[in-house]
Amino acid sequence: MMSNLSLMTDLYQLTMLNGYYASGKQDDEAVFDLFLRQQVVTSSYAITAGLEQVIDYIRNLKFDKESIAYLKSLKIFDSKFLKYLEGLRFEGDIWAIPEGAVVFAGEPLITVKASLAQAQLIETALLNIINHQTIIATKASRIAWAAHKSPVIEFGLRRAHSPDAGIYGSRAAVIGGVTSTSNVLSAKLFGLRAKGTHAHSWVKSFDTELSAFEAYAEVFKDNCLLLVDTYDTLKSGVPNAIKVFDKLKASGHKPVGIRLDSGDLAYLSKKARAMLDSAGHKDVLIYASGDIDENVIQSLSLQGAKIDAWGVGTRLITGDGVGLNGVYKLAQINGKPKMKVSDSIQRATNPGHKKLYRIYEKKGGKAFADVITLEGEVLDKPLILTHPVERWKTTTLDDYTAKELQVPIFKKGKLVYKSPSVSDIATYSAKCKTTFWDEYFRITNPQIYKVNLSDKLYELKNNMILKETDC
Repeated sequence: MMSNLSLMTDLYQLTMLNGYYASGKQDDEAVFDLFLRQQVVTSSYAITAGLEQVIDYIRNLKFDKESIAYLKSLKIFDSKFLKYLEGLRFEGDIWAIPEGAVVFAGEPLITVKASLAQAQLIETALLNIINHQTIIATKASRIAWAAHKSPVIEFGLRRAHSPDAGIYGSRAAVIGGVTSTSNVLSAKLFGLRAKGTHAHSWVKSFDTELSAFEAYAEVFKDNCLLLVDTYDTLKSGVPNAIKVFDKLKASGHKPVGIRLDSGDLAYLSKKARAMLDSAGHKDVLIYASGDIDENVIQSLSLQGAKIDAWGVGTRLITGDGVGLNGVYKLAQINGKPKMKVSDSIQRATNPGHKKLYRIYEKKGGKAFADVITLEGEVLDKPLILTHPVERWKTTTLDDYTAKELQVPIFKKGKLVYKSPSVSDIATYSAKCKTTFWDEYFRITNPQIYKVNLSDKLYELKNNMILKETDC
């Protein structure tokens, strides 16, 4: 799907590559981690997405003649380096957490082990792809959680920040828990369910609202969903919809529903529900849209709104309010652990080549904590879990199961992973959420999930901080 995006990078990646090449360091073995920094607002968790597009990017990574010609025109790269770039391909290893998984800040979502030049080059593109789709999938998960079992339709294409943002945003939204999209191209590309009705312009293009509804019902007898707030929702829209629904029902067809797009949705939905029920249309659904997100849905639910399905656009496709910040940091060079030391403990990175495990309680099978270890460490039984900062806080588990979260994606440049369909990823994500207690998904003040460092990793990190100049 994705074309060659080798130039979709920050210029400093290429200037660093030129420097590595000139210094003879281009083939040094490097390990980089892509992870989320601590979120200060909204979710305590995230839903990872975008791995399939990362795979496409890596497989198509090469500098063609047109790319080399452009770089030459910048007059900052020497000819030997440009010749080196012509033959550059990704030949390293990549491990990643599969799409749709519930993940937390500080955990390596993707680990890259490759030559320094190869691993450095892919930083910008990986962050672009993973940051965007993970933000949208997380926002979708929060919205779907607030909606409980009510369907959520994504229709933010017109408010997306670009065509690609709309296309891949729809994909990520379905992974996060949205049931369908208005984006026809996304539906075609990713096998999603396409949903939609008509706009206010349809109603206004006819002489009367009733004639507009009748014309729409004539074309879509078995898929009739009417937008009822173009003029007056309760005095005109709902009564006219009922007239059309009466005719459809009498001719053996089943109307789908009405959509409210403005006004006091709690009040209007309750009044509309009563009117529809009184007219014998108890099975007609009420859809709601209009600047909706998880907070609005939660508020409307508390007010007893009679809404059966939700249409969410702008706030979903832009990831409004989701405080994610994915970063890509060097963790090891030529077998030597490396870390960033910062004045802020949240910005100090975890050194070394690491593994990530999820610990499940034996009884009930719920996720209890995640543990980041150094590569090669074996989890003990009983397992002592220690707080990553406040080391006096410990928990001992005598009986548990552990699952390594990352899986191999590339080995020596060869793809060894098959991406599931988007629907399969969405199913996996929904199943993954059932392994956590509901408290972690609360819209406000969620319980904070434990992400622990093994003793060996903590000691390595602490010692490196004490020897700051050696980091």
